[in-house]
Amino acid sequence: MSKSKFSVILLTFCLFSSALCHALEKSRLVTNLESGKQQTVITYGTSLTAGGAWVRQLQAALDSSYPGKAMVINSGKFAIWSKWGVDNLDKRVIEKRPDTVLIEFAINDAYLPYKVSIEQARGNLENMINRILKSNAESEIVLMVMNPPIGVYLESRPQIKAYYQMYRNVAKDRKLLLIDHYPKWEKILNEDPDLFKKYVPDGIHPGAEGCKTVITPEITKALGIRAEQKDSGDKKSLPIFTPDPDVWE
Repeated sequence: MSKSKFSVILLTFCLFSSALCHALEKSRLVTNLESGKQQTVITYGTSLTAGGAWVRQLQAALDSSYPGKAMVINSGKFAIWSKWGVDNLDKRVIEKRPDTVLIEFAINDAYLPYKVSIEQARGNLENMINRILKSNAESEIVLMVMNPPIGVYLESRPQIKAYYQMYRNVAKDRKLLLIDHYPKWEKILNEDPDLFKKYVPDGIHPGAEGCKTVITPEITKALGIRAEQKDSGDKKSLPIFTPDPDVWE
């Protein structure tokens, strides 16, 4: 075997091993749950969180693997952006003493009428991260990049990709866990637009089926939760959102 061919094989093996090890890594949440510790998880963000069926589905997955050990609190709110997140952090997050916090505000920071620059959005995100860690240095912070908006929702968010990239950058810089839903959503949108519209009926808010198929599996995989999803009351969620921006943005 030539030296160059051996080098290629060795490099491929190293990359595969690295990817495999990363995939097998457990979040601090799962490590604590497996050691028998009670855990509080807070989801903090926009209407994608406040009305997202994935929050209940995450609770169901945790209940399946760690009965009675984890509580998921939905602290999201409709029609807000990261400045609201900063202003309400104490009451909505810190006072609840979370062990893990999932954060997403980028989709509304990109909303033109809110007039939030990428620099301001990053400053608000860093503010929240710093304050959570100051209150409890052991808190696990997870950043999430959500789905692409389409139609009028994309028109009002022309720079959404840049805001999402900022979240990736912050996660990398701060060595935080990142759950990036965008690639899978983009693949569905490009390959089967009708399926995307089925999963995201109004063009921005994934319904229960879209959450169960795309979002929740990505979250449980990233966190290291090994559980089949049970019926989490999705029928009571809001699978089709009104397109009124004043209500659901």
